[in-house]
Amino acid sequence: MGFEPPQRLVRALGEMYGDAAAADWLGQLPALTEEALSKGPLDLAVERVVAPGGRSSLALLVQRSDGTPGVLKIAPPDAAPACERAALAHWNGWGAVRLLEPADALPGDALLLERLHHEVSLRSLPEAKALLEAAGTVRRLWVDPPAGHSFETVAERTERQAAPMRALAEADPELAPLVSAALAARAELLAHSPELLLLHGNFRQSKVLSGERSPWLTVGPEPLVGERAYDLARLVRDRVEDLIASPGGAATARRRVRKLADSLDVDRERLHGWTLFRAVESGTRALSAGRRQDGELTLEFAGWL
Repeated sequence: MGFEPPQRLVRALGEMYGDAAAADWLGQLPALTEEALSKGPLDLAVERVVAPGGRSSLALLVQRSDGTPGVLKIAPPDAAPACERAALAHWNGWGAVRLLEPADALPGDALLLERLHHEVSLRSLPEAKALLEAAGTVRRLWVDPPAGHSFETVAERTERQAAPMRALAEADPELAPLVSAALAARAELLAHSPELLLLHGNFRQSKVLSGERSPWLTVGPEPLVGERAYDLARLVRDRVEDLIASPGGAATARRRVRKLADSLDVDRERLHGWTLFRAVESGTRALSAGRRQDGELTLEFAGWL
């Protein structure tokens, strides 16, 4: 199958895995896609590649032989598509996109998903309405994980993230106070972790799409197990560019922490701490990847906290 992967995906994979590793996987992508299309009992017809698409996987609009529309998602092994499949299977369409594939119908790096309106996310709504709908969606995902699961924990994921944060702070002393504050918040939060629920892991407005069987459904989980405050923290800084441009952005950010925490019965201080950590982690990662504007915006937001 011949196609050009979206440039957004090419750039993002280069940032995440390095240009050489990204080029290697992208070179295999046509064969991986052909394998997914031809494997097992599924009879899929391709309509087109979704563009600009996501930053971690290729998405193709497909149709099953019975006329059911779907999305075929091909992801690199490092994106842990098996974990995504396990989480989506456990949610079984409750607040999230539904798997259309029977067990073992596709290779391990491919997912067949129900088709949502990929061009309509919560970011298309006014901010207040978007946050309300987001809160209603994410709370459905917070369930007990399946027995015998292999999802990593919040402690494990954030430990992996902490190492490059420390390295960047050592290389740039100006970042040291903010990184130290974020790491201290993490340590305090992990000293007493009150919940072990299945989390989306990367929940934000752009991950909630319009659907047919439900008005809004989430996509693209990076699942892990831990407390709700961690999962909610990424949502707090949604539309950060608008917050930074607003003269009352700092007060709005702190007010958003309070409103989201109260609306979902999450401890305000825990949400504040995880929002700080996740903002600093994201900002330092953006700087390391050369996305200076994104990094500086996110770290300015973190400084407000």
